[in-house]
Amino acid sequence: MQIGIANTLPAHQVHLFQARRAGSFKYNQSPLNPSTVISSSASSPATISAPDCTKRHLANLDKLLQKETPNSRSNRLDSIPKVPRPDNGAAPSGLASRGRNFLEGLNLARIWPEMKAAAEEMSPRHLNRLHRLLSMTAEYSPRNSLACRWRDYHGGNDWKGMLDPLDENLRREVVRYGEFVQAAYHAFNSDPATEADEAPLPVRVALPDRSYKVTKSLYATSSVGLPKWVDEVAPDLGWMTQRTSWVGYVAVCDDRREIQRMGRRDIVIALRGTSTCLEWAENMRAGLVPMEDESSSSSPQAQTQTQPKVECGFQSLYKTEGAHVASLAQSVVQEIKRLMEQYKGETLSITVTGHSLGAALSLLVADELSSCSPDVPPVAVFSFGSPRVGNRAFGKRLTGKSVKVLRIVNNQDVITKVPGLPMVDELDDDNHPLAYSHVGTELRVDTRMSPYLKPNADVACCHDLEAYLHLVDGFLASNCPFRANAKRSLVKLLNEQRGNVKQLYTSKAQALSLKFERQGLAATGCLPSPSSS
Repeated sequence: MQIGIANTLPAHQVHLFQARRAGSFKYNQSPLNPSTVISSSASSPATISAPDCTKRHLANLDKLLQKETPNSRSNRLDSIPKVPRPDNGAAPSGLASRGRNFLEGLNLARIWPEMKAAAEEMSPRHLNRLHRLLSMTAEYSPRNSLACRWRDYHGGNDWKGMLDPLDENLRREVVRYGEFVQAAYHAFNSDPATEADEAPLPVRVALPDRSYKVTKSLYATSSVGLPKWVDEVAPDLGWMTQRTSWVGYVAVCDDRREIQRMGRRDIVIALRGTSTCLEWAENMRAGLVPMEDESSSSSPQAQTQTQPKVECGFQSLYKTEGAHVASLAQSVVQEIKRLMEQYKGETLSITVTGHSLGAALSLLVADELSSCSPDVPPVAVFSFGSPRVGNRAFGKRLTGKSVKVLRIVNNQDVITKVPGLPMVDELDDDNHPLAYSHVGTELRVDTRMSPYLKPNADVACCHDLEAYLHLVDGFLASNCPFRANAKRSLVKLLNEQRGNVKQLYTSKAQALSLKFERQGLAATGCLPSPSSS
């Protein structure tokens, strides 16, 4: 039997077997691997010799653990954060301590800088927050009372000291007005066509804030048109050639609690961005033209080239009448005068808000309203991704009328840099036909500050309204990172800009969406109104 075993075992295991039978071997656990044993003998301290491969393994492991002198070891450990002991208070074993110190000594954050960010993104706390942002149970901060300082938040002092860092209450107000513009987009997209031979039907708008009610639909009409043969060739695409389109609405606050919170009754005019074919055609008419009231004047100032001028296409959409509707200029002035008479004696404010083309039209609306009546309420503009609208004289005209403009700009949004040419800006020549200039106070955000969006997001994402609201919600200051306690849901951003969201969050969102579907739930991307929050 012994011969059979000896023939089937390696030489060092034969010695181990013989020593065990002779009773001269004692088992001791190895300090490096408790599952193995080493020998000790009373007669011979080393009756069993390990193979060369085992020796090399132990030597390599010894090098890996980097044995050090007590002094050098203590100096290095002083720079390493203390690791708490287990819950039972017991000290870690020697092997565990040695392995932990080895990993800490590697300083993986320095070797692999992305590891720290990845660890933070995948931490349970971060994933819990992501789950909340992707769910319909997100908690939103309450709206504070603005009654004492409503004029400051409405631009009475040009928002000085409130933008960098961004005031918490102003952030909520900016996001809220942006959602009014989103409601205009949704209402138009639900039924974009307008019949050319009859008056348009009322458009139903689902307001994000139920303390407001819609009082007037607004329409914009293009002065250019496509040939009739286009309709004959493609009759199903007739909505693309329509000259008059629903562009926005007027809404007024009708809730006493909200009026008390804001300190006044607020009138909102919300205008959507470019959506139809002829609106794009108007955007391309980039030449500066005198404003109609200035061009009709016979004063010497009106005959100079430094008079207020605006883009030809914007003025066309603002001033042109439709076949069955008044022009945007006529409609908005008529409705504001009616509301001023209806709420005469109350403290009122007029807030004009828009995105893209709607932001450009907002400036023309504000200019018109600021002089439509001797006792007109304060007028403020909250614009998102606005192109340049007029020359410097137009900006001075708005300032002289006390129109306050807060222009929210994404640093990567190319639409905010047009129309006009960079070389014209360098010439600083007001007489140039493309001498455009921005108006008002600027709040600048940056796509690269968002931890969710790709830093190289495309042009559409950088100009998207939901991306704007996401960036405003996370903005703290120009020298600060994205705020960690941002509350806005990511659902709408993922739905509209999935290709521009980092892969980590799209995969997590997909998993959560499947969970919602199994539970029969639907996620929402809108902030609730005060009455529902």
